[in-house]
Amino acid sequence: MTSSKETPPSADTIRAMDDRHHLHPFTVFRELSDKGARVIERAEGCYIYDTDGKRILDGMAGLWCVNVGYGRERLARAAYEQMQKLPYYNTFFQTTTAPAAELAGKLAEILPDGMDRIIFNNSGSETNDTIIKTVWYYWNLMGKPEKKHFISRTLGYHGVGLGSASLTGMKFMHTPFDLPLERFHHIGNPYWFASGEGRDPGEFGLIAARWLEAKIKEIGADRVAAFYAEPIQGAGGVIIPPETYWSEIQRICRKHDILLVADEVICGFGRTGNWWGCETYDIQPDIIAMAKGLSSGYLPISAAALGRRVGDVIWAGESEYAHGVTYSGHPAAAAVALENIRIIEEEGLYSAAAGPVGTYFREQIATLADHPLVGEVRTQGFLAAIELVEDKATRRPYPNDRKVGYTCRELSIDGGLVMRAVRDAMILSPPLIIERHHVDEIVEKARQALDGTVEKLKLP
Repeated sequence: MTSSKETPPSADTIRAMDDRHHLHPFTVFRELSDKGARVIERAEGCYIYDTDGKRILDGMAGLWCVNVGYGRERLARAAYEQMQKLPYYNTFFQTTTAPAAELAGKLAEILPDGMDRIIFNNSGSETNDTIIKTVWYYWNLMGKPEKKHFISRTLGYHGVGLGSASLTGMKFMHTPFDLPLERFHHIGNPYWFASGEGRDPGEFGLIAARWLEAKIKEIGADRVAAFYAEPIQGAGGVIIPPETYWSEIQRICRKHDILLVADEVICGFGRTGNWWGCETYDIQPDIIAMAKGLSSGYLPISAAALGRRVGDVIWAGESEYAHGVTYSGHPAAAAVALENIRIIEEEGLYSAAAGPVGTYFREQIATLADHPLVGEVRTQGFLAAIELVEDKATRRPYPNDRKVGYTCRELSIDGGLVMRAVRDAMILSPPLIIERHHVDEIVEKARQALDGTVEKLKLP
């Protein structure tokens, strides 16, 4: 191991060690080996810097998470001071720590009314697995042990655990691992651009919501435990639901006595222009999952918030809640999350995406719709998707083997802007601290990547 006084390894040495020993997430390892990983060395504000000295505007805020931007000394100091005082203790053995308790109280303050029982974990995947078990436990306590089935959506993303990956509606994540597990079902999603041709968005929103009711009737309402969904489907391609969708979903859940779980791992902490995506869409969930923006990615932490319907029953249960992990409510991670929330409050970042810069972001990203490759631009807050198509009139996508989205992503990063490709949709989720000049840079570099894609692939 290299000490602080030794010469740090070169970028080539790092790449060689990475290639030989590091198995990356969601990667074809031989492809990465042929190319070599880009080594990110440091970051500041909205920018990351690689070991070649290249400055790249991080249009994805890490992985949807660095909401307050990079280089926040207050967060580093919060971690340092807490680790000096108490680097770790567990929350088993009927003990707690001040940061864990204070963070739970602070979350109850900023969450929608009634969401006031908090379970801490370390990632969105872990929290969604925790919620699955907690929902089963709840229905057992309610004397309805047959209510064990979950319904979620195609292209929904909820994590990579056995349960959370089963909730996830992406076949490429299921097939290699013999998933989904039993008790997990999927319905279509409110992806109007891909599936709503010939229909008014409002009409399509009602149709998509009623797929839930059809699935409930197929399974039997007495067997369905919960409907699980993101307010906006993030990793599925920033699928923004029509205005009619969520009110109809809530009506159906209440009619059939089914819990509603809002996965706010991406949408929470200001991403959509409110503290929570469920506020943006007037959703009243029974349970909320959160992660990412909780600490702006500075340390791993996640949480489930239980509303009173579920939380009070769990709290009053006479049997042991036999669940928890070693690092639940880790004091350093909780201290950083608390300071992160203070920064978001002090700087008004929870509503920045609904303010003047958010409006400018929406307006300027929309100008990309005139590009020959672009079939639709859609935004909500500081979330955006630029949908690339072969034919604008019919919305026909390019064949997968053309790798249009992949090519655009690579050209974008090489050109100094991180955009993510989900199929052939180019995705943006920048830090909440962006200013107008960052928006201008995003749009300029996105257009350059689009032009470069046309030229490189010789597209008509």
